[in-house]
Amino acid sequence: MTKIRVAVVGCGAIAQRRHIPEYAVNPNVTLVAFVDPVLERANKLADEFGAKAFASYEDMLSDIKPDAVSVCTPNYLHAEVSIAAANAGAHVLVEKPMASTDEEAAAMIEAAAKNGVYLMVGHNQRLMPPHVKAKAILDSGVLGRVLTFRTSFGHPGPEGWSVDGRGSWFFRRPEAIMGAMGDLGVHKSDLIRYLLNDEVAQVTGFIGTLDKKDTDIDDNATCLLRMKSGAIGTLIASWTYYKGEDNSTVLWCENGVMKIGTDPRDQIIVELRNGSVERYNVGAIATNDKQESSGVIDAFVESLVTNTPPSISGEEGRKSLAVILAAFESQATGKVISL
Repeated sequence: MTKIRVAVVGCGAIAQRRHIPEYAVNPNVTLVAFVDPVLERANKLADEFGAKAFASYEDMLSDIKPDAVSVCTPNYLHAEVSIAAANAGAHVLVEKPMASTDEEAAAMIEAAAKNGVYLMVGHNQRLMPPHVKAKAILDSGVLGRVLTFRTSFGHPGPEGWSVDGRGSWFFRRPEAIMGAMGDLGVHKSDLIRYLLNDEVAQVTGFIGTLDKKDTDIDDNATCLLRMKSGAIGTLIASWTYYKGEDNSTVLWCENGVMKIGTDPRDQIIVELRNGSVERYNVGAIATNDKQESSGVIDAFVESLVTNTPPSISGEEGRKSLAVILAAFESQATGKVISL
């Protein structure tokens, strides 16, 4: 079988820690190009993998004509690069948030459809074993309807793992567009939609810069969500969890409670109203300190190999992005925003 020729655009931390290592061990892939405005980064990776290095994605698309492209750029370039890649006939895996506006997201979806290529968004939380198992338990009906929930994602901030540290683009609004909400909050809006098999109906957001210095990018957000089913919950995103990372979700249901990521030994704990308790050790939730396979790269490649639309499609990414954009609108207007 002919291997899928993949180019990586953006050679920062997410590319180096997730995309490239996971492509490198996938037998169906060959890495053919690396693009970064800091050409030294691209050259180093190109030398390692016998690929070509470019400072410009336009030059790469013209020269290499890859089968697929991973978009690992700063947020403001996600739509631009994805659309260009699709127009060049390449399948696209784009990091989250997929775009900066709903209009950009729609244009990305349209470009992929027009060119007959797949567009996938890197929402890896759906693919982590504890979340997959949690959804299976919820879908079984044993817990009944979800009534309320709390989901949070916090860590000390991107300065601890970005290749540029405190000088990272994450802290520059023109490039990042959004901070903790785009980095972490969109993961949780996507996860809640996935776990509950439900859509967000209304959003109230309280978003601000509470501690990071020399930036106006958001480092904290607390949001109230009402789902179309009527379930109500909170979503928290933070870059100021300085004593460690939290990626937990608690769901209070008709028949009991499910706790995900609250216990280091048992990733899922189900406590039923009849007093019974079930504990599940089903694999770890990845952290910045302890990377696990994201599952995203393998899912993207499998989609291409089998010619099957990716489950985490552009449409799914757009819906999860809409929740975050609504939270920013709520913060700006002081109103509850309906989707």
